[in-house]
Amino acid sequence: MNVPAASSPASRLTDAAARVALRLGGGGSEVGGLGDDELLELLADATEARKALELIVAGASAEVSRRSSRDLGYDGLAQRKGLRSGTALVQHITGLGRTDVTRAVEAGNELAPVVPESVGDVQSATAPAVSVVDEWLGALRSALASGRLTQAQFQAIRAGLGEPPVARYPELAPDFLPRAWARAVQVLLEEAAALPVEDLRSQARIARDRLDPVGVTLRFEERFAARSFRAWTDQDGQRHAHILFDDEAGAWVDALLQAALRPRRGPRFVGTDAAEKTRAADADERTNEQLQYDTIMAVLRTGANADPQQAFGDRQPGVRIVVEASAVADGTRRGEMHVTGVGHLEDGGQALPSGVIEARMCDSGVIPVMWGPDGRPLDVGRELRLFTRKQRLAIAARDGGCMWPSCGAPISQCEYHHIDHWWEHHGRTDVDDGIALCRNCHLRLHNQRWRITRTRDSITDADTYWLHLPPDPATGEVGDPVALRSKSPRRFEAA
Repeated sequence: MNVPAASSPASRLTDAAARVALRLGGGGSEVGGLGDDELLELLADATEARKALELIVAGASAEVSRRSSRDLGYDGLAQRKGLRSGTALVQHITGLGRTDVTRAVEAGNELAPVVPESVGDVQSATAPAVSVVDEWLGALRSALASGRLTQAQFQAIRAGLGEPPVARYPELAPDFLPRAWARAVQVLLEEAAALPVEDLRSQARIARDRLDPVGVTLRFEERFAARSFRAWTDQDGQRHAHILFDDEAGAWVDALLQAALRPRRGPRFVGTDAAEKTRAADADERTNEQLQYDTIMAVLRTGANADPQQAFGDRQPGVRIVVEASAVADGTRRGEMHVTGVGHLEDGGQALPSGVIEARMCDSGVIPVMWGPDGRPLDVGRELRLFTRKQRLAIAARDGGCMWPSCGAPISQCEYHHIDHWWEHHGRTDVDDGIALCRNCHLRLHNQRWRITRTRDSITDADTYWLHLPPDPATGEVGDPVALRSKSPRRFEAA
């Protein structure tokens, strides 16, 4: 049930709690007798009540924190109750952990920002004037206050995006980056309902990196400086290790482990011995964690110059970086090149700075993907039944992962679906008519008779892909199609 944005947390809590009590038959807690639809409606109502209650707890926690300020000394609220801080008092009353209380206080402060101190009834001349809240932050706070976002989702976007680094780009108009941040917030708000909090935080960081290319290098250097490896032995003689990766090394290890675990993610038709490899994988009794450990040990033992087939069979792991041609400038000397922007990992979309990209371009070369002026990858070929390798690269750069709503599979786990079926509709093997889907979603689409179509805006010439539900088996009715959204970092407009 949709709740008006203007309603207060208290009224939303009252309404949602009443619906929960009604569905449970007068306040009972037994849910086993509910039908599927009733169970999901109950869960939605309970979630709405929880979000409203979170806002009330956040506001109260922030106020307790303000009334327990250290500046108040023994007159503070927490101190008068015999506790050292407002956080400790809130913990004592609610039973929440320190992290949860801190998050609640931060959310409460976001909804009721502290007003600068004043002298008597007149604001101090040295106190800064209260600035108008930027559009991006106002939209984010409104989404939290209206219940559109939970506290965890709000903090994921807020922490992932950070503040627009206006001072870092003095050549831009002061309102340029805040407006870019506002556009990114709108994209993230639209995607929040379909993404887990962890993925939402990751996408917010990707948006920040897309809009702040200079900051990508600064953050990379910070994490590179923090890299470390520490090993120790516990009291039982078990060896332990703790690793902090820099961005590039972490991406390489992820690719390495994905290659090692690939046989367990479903059949991959990579050769005549595929069935034999699948049977061998099924017979392996190691856990994923043990397999990852054995893979790392194999790499350490064989060394950097060993034959990759010795550890990985016929699939050498690698990291693919997507960088736009406009970010690569030719130098004055022949063969010289300079990267002025950032690149993004094909899997996940995390940003890498220009220095890393230049090193990888020098070492591994590049594969160009041509884009039209309307933002669509250009056709590469029409004759082949299967998408060519270049076409797959173009679709991967455009879609960024499985396009099915709420699916977070990276592009390395995706297959390429023909929107117009090759046999049934005489579909062409064009980039525009292909879309990335993971194997599970691809099978679901074909087996359950879902359908994907493409429309083109006559003004902008931009494509939109739509997922159509299968007809209801009882009535034959078809629901409204769902717009599919790209997972690619390109969806955030670069500054």
